[in-house]
Amino acid sequence: MLMEKHLGIEKRMNDQWILPNGLRIIGERLPYLRSVSIGVWLGVGSMMETPTENGLSHFLEHMVFKGTARRSARQIAEEMDAVGGQLNAFTGKDCTCYYAKVIDENLPLAVDILADLTCHAVLDENELNKERGVILEEIAMDEDSPEDLVHELLSKAQFGEQSLGMPILGTSELIENYSRADLAAYRQKHYCPGNTVVALAGNYDPEQVKALVEEFFGEWENPAIGLMLPEQKPLSGVNLSKEKDTEQMHLCMGFNGTPYGGEDIYPQAVLNNLLGGAMSSRLFQRIREDLGMAYSIYTYPNSYRGCGTFAVYAGVSPRNAEKVLEEIRGEMKKLLEDGVTQKEFDASKQQLRSGYLLGLESPGTRMQAMGRGLLLLGKSVTPGETIARIEAVTMEHVMDKARRILTADPCIAVVGKGAGEIRNQGS
Repeated sequence: MLMEKHLGIEKRMNDQWILPNGLRIIGERLPYLRSVSIGVWLGVGSMMETPTENGLSHFLEHMVFKGTARRSARQIAEEMDAVGGQLNAFTGKDCTCYYAKVIDENLPLAVDILADLTCHAVLDENELNKERGVILEEIAMDEDSPEDLVHELLSKAQFGEQSLGMPILGTSELIENYSRADLAAYRQKHYCPGNTVVALAGNYDPEQVKALVEEFFGEWENPAIGLMLPEQKPLSGVNLSKEKDTEQMHLCMGFNGTPYGGEDIYPQAVLNNLLGGAMSSRLFQRIREDLGMAYSIYTYPNSYRGCGTFAVYAGVSPRNAEKVLEEIRGEMKKLLEDGVTQKEFDASKQQLRSGYLLGLESPGTRMQAMGRGLLLLGKSVTPGETIARIEAVTMEHVMDKARRILTADPCIAVVGKGAGEIRNQGS
């Protein structure tokens, strides 16, 4: 406990409000900083899309920056640049976030611009047609990146026709045909105060923040409440391949994992570190260091509300693809049969703890954790609670999670020259 006090994670100064229109605000004051990171989080992403809406969440995120009733696209950029601030956005599977980082004295401008984007974007027809071309180029860029492509293909293998199996960007065919009316209807359905969280971390005055958010978001009215995330059920044993004229074969092996906020999220994180999440991990040491068969090999979890995945990626020479798949399975079998050593368990757990504490030095990281947590779980887990949950992880917790993940029949995605010829795709 003394160590945690020394790290300062008990001395949090938090604020939380709800406006009359249902918009939620959460903040953490960090008075030793001169900056503030602020984000507007909306509960909409590709998971909420139907097949005929695929790509609309991302398209709308792009269009929001193309002008509002008060500002042109150029004015939006110039006003933020004039104060040395940063303004950006991203669309995920289960959320969309518009965010800014500014010096504390410029927080009023950041709140003003973020509210303007969220509530008052005009979705100009001419700008829409130009931005359509930008997104089509973005899709083409992903098609030219086999590593990105294989992760998307794995999602398709693991979720099939469910919304988590659809690409965030949508397809070229859909993007080419979306109209302003499509975007406006989609915004009306999902962009509403009750589906929105404003999160911030940094040096701010809570009374000023409350007044600013009330001023710029308080008159935002939309009776819609957003849509609940549809239930997603990961599949198993599905193999997909895509032929690409590449020098490397790109492989992904995917399993069912832990949902966002799940009780065993930290045992899974320790498992990820020791299996493929670090340079000392088993797969990195075996495939890259011992065999020299890959430059890039790693494991990664994806967690969403209601479900999650756990995956392995490797980029290898086509002649080594089947051997690498065999070696990956061998390392998993060895882990399940022989267990985890005390040394690697301690190292992986400490890596997780240290990585989390280092992340707390970034106000943007704190803002993201609070925003997504309140949006998707209805609560924000404190750093003290997170450290306690990491410390509580035991070797048996990790082995239990390994048995539940790695004994299943995985889905496999392969991209590259001769991808359809890989034989070692079964269990």
